Amino acid sequence: MKKGKILVTGGAGFIGSALIWELNQRGFDNILVADFLEEDDKYQNLVPLRFDDYMEADELINTIDEHTILLNDIKTVFHLGACSSTTEKDGRYLTQNNYEFSKHLAHWALSHGMRFVYASTAATYGDGSQGMNDEGDIQPLRPLNMYGYSKQLFDLHAQKRGFLDKVAGIKYFNVFGPNEYHKEDMRSLVHKAYKQIEETGQVKLFKSHNPDYADGEQKRDFLYIKDAINMTLHLADTKTANGLFNVGSGEANTWNTLVGGIFKALGKPTNIEYIDMPESLRDKYQYYTCADIAKIRSTGYDIPMTPLEDAVKEYVQDYIAPNKHLGS
Repeated sequence: MKKGKILVTGGAGFIGSALIWELNQRGFDNILVADFLEEDDKYQNLVPLRFDDYMEADELINTIDEHTILLNDIKTVFHLGACSSTTEKDGRYLTQNNYEFSKHLAHWALSHGMRFVYASTAATYGDGSQGMNDEGDIQPLRPLNMYGYSKQLFDLHAQKRGFLDKVAGIKYFNVFGPNEYHKEDMRSLVHKAYKQIEETGQVKLFKSHNPDYADGEQKRDFLYIKDAINMTLHLADTKTANGLFNVGSGEANTWNTLVGGIFKALGKPTNIEYIDMPESLRDKYQYYTCADIAKIRSTGYDIPMTPLEDAVKEYVQDYIAPNKHLGS
């Protein structure tokens, strides 16, 4: 990253803007940001950050196709731009945005010798029946939604075209933290629950429709954004770290535990109401996710994960309550 400009697609989004913030902390501002700044408020994520230039994502593709000198200095590409809505049903939109765009960018980056790091997702693992091992065969995986499938398509493309061993693909688990405020229904439960507690004094969680799990005891691998970014930058800097990598905490926690931490951070007693899960979600719901992070650890990543309670406390007290973005 010290040898040239850094391209971050999705740079105004949650993970992208957090990545730029951390790059700024490390002294980098030679960054080209690409995104779609539409009608939401994600532009606010960029306001406190330092970067060299901004470009709309469709213009980026045009610029690549025109072989202009504007992109000649780029040496590292973080491809984090995507539609990340797990409830999006427009398959054409998802394949164009998450698959075709990724193919275009990857082939260009590799043909110019750039370091290419891209966002996949733990949603590719589906219900987890095939395991969540980032060294396993990805062909048998069965994502439960179109978003997960659009990401799976690109993972398979990278594998079939023989460049998965030249790039780093990141299977992010349940990332939460500052700068996700614009994501509406795709915000983490931490942010949603804070708003519920403010308004009603309680949090609503889905009941379990699986006899193996009690209400609120469904488990997720929750990962604080700052840990996710440290892991991402480690993979970019470690040229021998290629292939698919789980990026999670390596620990499964229940929704009840997560919500209990929010109430504790606010100094309030835990108050949870369990509500029926919509029928439309029941056959697409993951009851258990946990990242096996042995592979990324084997590349030399040895930074301890932020304990869940500490991460929730910092997020609630230092960012949500004062309505702060990273860097503001």
